Amino acid sequence: MRVPAAVRHQEMNPAKLTGLFLKQFVLSKVGPGETMVLLSDMTTRPEYVEAAFAAAEELGANAYEMRVNMVPSWTKVGVDTIGQTKGLKDALIAADIVVALHIPLFTGWLREVMGTGTRFLMIIDAPDDLETLLAPKGLKEAVKHAGERLSATKEIRVVSDAGTDLTYSCGDYPVMSQWGYSDEPGHFDHWGVGHTHTFPNEGSANGTVVMAPGDIVILPYCRYVHDEVRLEIRDGFIRKVEGGLDAKLMTDWLNDNKVSDDDLDPYAVSHLGWGLNPQARWYNIALNGDDPERAHAAARVFPGNFLFSTGPNTQGGGTRNTKGHYDVPMRDCTVILDNEIIIDKGRIVDEAMIVEREAR
Repeated sequence: MRVPAAVRHQEMNPAKLTGLFLKQFVLSKVGPGETMVLLSDMTTRPEYVEAAFAAAEELGANAYEMRVNMVPSWTKVGVDTIGQTKGLKDALIAADIVVALHIPLFTGWLREVMGTGTRFLMIIDAPDDLETLLAPKGLKEAVKHAGERLSATKEIRVVSDAGTDLTYSCGDYPVMSQWGYSDEPGHFDHWGVGHTHTFPNEGSANGTVVMAPGDIVILPYCRYVHDEVRLEIRDGFIRKVEGGLDAKLMTDWLNDNKVSDDDLDPYAVSHLGWGLNPQARWYNIALNGDDPERAHAAARVFPGNFLFSTGPNTQGGGTRNTKGHYDVPMRDCTVILDNEIIIDKGRIVDEAMIVEREAR
């Protein structure tokens, strides 16, 4: 059964948008004399471009728009947004900060450009969510603490009353942490998030993952899980998917993104981590409907969720570039780092990871 989508009009005064971008750019340390590239496409909200231009001018930064004819999305991860167009990559490398008004993740050029020190800030959420999810005080410190703990961890176990019991090793891939603004050289962030994650060591993920009703399939769909999905995982790959409609939706998507009958890449265990942003709420889809623009950030980062995913790992330096990507923020999981519980049934227990919600 599908929960009917709510119909919500934008509640934020549109005139506040430039001021909101100004707050974000201050957090991202945009300053006088810096060069900012606005990387947009045919679907980008024009008011975001205008607000970014105005905020950059207020801060003394030099900004220009680079509009491309690709339309990347969560269902087309890895689309090469700049293609083979001569000079575009060089322009991004020369910039101090790139404001990506679409999804450049898992592209071949992104890591290369970031490696030169260019900062990246992705802005893809609805105006109401940009306002609500703007990083609260202390979020960066909490996320960096979580990232440091994850970097020092050798083995992770995730369990739940629904039946999840997954173990995996980590350390071969970098930890990626995002706190909602991009204020450090070579850092990628996404306005509205607040989470940490990494890719498991190849072949190390083993056990069972059970997606329970109320968990969220945030991509390629945007929906709550309605019936249990049971995944059997062995040596880093999903070997069996059992369940009803939600299981069929998962297998059809992953199978359609195989490049050959024996291609297992869509079924590989991909990035795993947890959310920490107290501004995000699990019930956002029930409140605002299933428009992906209302759930890009909020559904991924509500505090204490465990984010399970499948498919590509190029963002971490791996070689899997499959478009068979699945992202599932799961509720009520217990996350154990080297035998120490940091999240107990969806509740963060490491006090250094707990951030107070701000009223907005």
